[in-house]
Amino acid sequence: MKQQGWKGFIFSGMDHQGEFRRAALESGIPDDEIGRFSRHLRLSIGLSVGGGSPVGRFGGLPRLPVGMKWPSAGDVPLPLLLSVDCGALPRIDGFDLPVDGTLLFFVNQERDHEDSSGRYARVVYVPDGTETALAEAPSSMCVREQLDVGAELRSELPLWLQEGDEDEDWHEFWEDLDWEDMSPFQQQLVRYMERDLPHLDELRALARDLWPSGAGVVIGGYADDEVIKSIAEQTLAGREKAGEIPAIPIAQWYSRLEKEKHRLTSEWISLAGEARVYEEYRTSFVIRHDDLAAARVEKALAVTSWEAP
Repeated sequence: MKQQGWKGFIFSGMDHQGEFRRAALESGIPDDEIGRFSRHLRLSIGLSVGGGSPVGRFGGLPRLPVGMKWPSAGDVPLPLLLSVDCGALPRIDGFDLPVDGTLLFFVNQERDHEDSSGRYARVVYVPDGTETALAEAPSSMCVREQLDVGAELRSELPLWLQEGDEDEDWHEFWEDLDWEDMSPFQQQLVRYMERDLPHLDELRALARDLWPSGAGVVIGGYADDEVIKSIAEQTLAGREKAGEIPAIPIAQWYSRLEKEKHRLTSEWISLAGEARVYEEYRTSFVIRHDDLAAARVEKALAVTSWEAP
């Protein structure tokens, strides 16, 4: 049987940037400030059970290319976390998902949390027209409950531009630090927000009102901050070891790390990520923009964390 897509709604052709700009201008915000804010604003796709026409599903059994074995790490089969029909998802400028076909996300979350090698997670892309068959599960332990999901757009900002979280246990926002406790780069970002984004609160509220979402899984948007931090630390350590950048005192290291994280947020994007839930595993899949545009989804990195109060 050939791979078929779910029938759903598509947002292709919608001018999301124009929609936001018109709404912001009507609120009396200057056009140049809207442009500066919009450079940081990303739309992503929230997936929720019962959220309209199905565009994918959590769990269940995958349709794999004929002859392909169930993804595994050695003798450990990887449960299917999520499958989505790319052709049924909303189209977003700057997010180069394949225009058709299916993305399958496999992960053994407990093993992936314990092992940082990435071998316990896999992303598989099945183009439309591929001869597929419903896979037979190698074990009942790798089959989750199947639930259809619908899609909605949601707005996202980088962590440094977000509002403080009412639930402070999730994370500590550095903008709550005293000025002298901030790194030079953090101080630079604060000056930028105060000088160039005086209507930041109104712009954040407008984006949230236009594209609200409480989805449990998100496709696209900003990569998880902890994942980007890990990539940045490894990148800087490798460059120091190779002599590409000089070793510096630890006090300056954090400022360099903030700059590298800031740079990497434009290079990497979230491919799929689960929302934080206390006392549960959550997995984030991230990928470089150019790898996603070329459908090299096997290059996606996965990081599984355990959220505890």
